[in-house]
Amino acid sequence: MTESAPHITIVPGKPGIADYCKQVVRHHALIRTFVMREIKVKYAQTYLGIMWSIIQALVGLVIITLFFGYLMNIDTGAVPYPVFAFPGMMGWYYFSLVVAYSGSSLVQSQHLVQKVNFPKIVLPVAYAVSGLFEFVVWTALMLMLLLAFGQAITLKILLIPVFMGLLLITGLCISIWLAALTIRYRDLLIIIPYIIGFGIFVTPVFFPGTMVPEDFEWLLFINPMAGIIEGLRWCFLDMAAPDWQYGAGLLPVIVLLLTGINHFRAVEVRIPDEL
Repeated sequence: MTESAPHITIVPGKPGIADYCKQVVRHHALIRTFVMREIKVKYAQTYLGIMWSIIQALVGLVIITLFFGYLMNIDTGAVPYPVFAFPGMMGWYYFSLVVAYSGSSLVQSQHLVQKVNFPKIVLPVAYAVSGLFEFVVWTALMLMLLLAFGQAITLKILLIPVFMGLLLITGLCISIWLAALTIRYRDLLIIIPYIIGFGIFVTPVFFPGTMVPEDFEWLLFINPMAGIIEGLRWCFLDMAAPDWQYGAGLLPVIVLLLTGINHFRAVEVRIPDEL
């Protein structure tokens, strides 16, 4: 009588970051579905629809121009203040929207997360991608502003998608962490918007980076949003290219993105139970 072989159970380990990202890419159809859903929900049952994005942007631009352009008289050289400020507004508004909506995406969609099996990171990614639709609308508005103020439109605008991609990655590197952490620490949904709101005053959104004293320029160079905004201005306006030292701001983005994906991957199995 021979002894039976011992029963061995093999438990598959978690996929690495590369395999996890490939798995997410394979769900591109699901991401597209969520993106279209978010766009439709935002503008559904509104009389003005997409015009709301234009109206909100123009109202914000008027207020900022009155305060910073006329009352504070910030010097932007030969560039009219409205067309100088609007690229900064576009970049920062998109970034803040991604952090706010993508960061809370799991909490807002908990009924879906608890009932359907799919990579949960798809939700913050879809929220971030859906915001690009509004950014495209703002880009069209910016081009109209350039024409209205008699500014030349050059081939540099073809590089705008590069900075849109950098904006998307920068927003995601924070919102992925936020989406994973807010499952357990809901206070972050209140704290983070305040931090983002403060960040606009230390980023050259309403003022040129040249106004920052030389001793504090390093604060701009490690701020990823500073380099992206300066890059957007360079694409739209007749201005010098951003200093190469702004590239230092990409280092924290890469670190936060990779560690964020790794952390999300590690806690994903517990998300439905903790919501």
